[in-house]
Amino acid sequence: MNVESFNLDHRTVVAPYVRIADRKELPGGDVLTKLDVRFTQPNVAHLASEAVHSLEHMMAEHMRNHSNDVLDVSPMGCRTGFYVLLVGDHTPEAFAPVLEATMRDLIAADDVPAANEIQCGWGAHHTLEGAQTAAQEFLDQRDSWGQVTAS
Repeated sequence: MNVESFNLDHRTVVAPYVRIADRKELPGGDVLTKLDVRFTQPNVAHLASEAVHSLEHMMAEHMRNHSNDVLDVSPMGCRTGFYVLLVGDHTPEAFAPVLEATMRDLIAADDVPAANEIQCGWGAHHTLEGAQTAAQEFLDQRDSWGQVTAS
């Protein structure tokens, strides 16, 4: 299939983890790296919709404080994690400190950035507490981010 994640056997992964979902070299020679940042076990657990929305806002804002290579942070429709699109040839190991610092920022945050009807298409659909709980649970399992499958 054309979509990389559709070729991933979601029964074999062990969340949370961070893995390369795609890497593309553009015609001009620039490289884009797409990371799969998986918070919950596929087909077993998922993040609440409001928490996903708030995590998206918070990660998109705070992650850019730790890396100039961040192009986009997008939630997965299955609500089990996020894709992070970066400029450059990145590895999960090299990106982990950026992700860890971002999670620490989220846990310490006082609000969800742009969670209002002026800056967001569904400004009332947020939960700071839900996002912080998910970020803390993800961070608590930091040592397992490098293990994508059970074997």
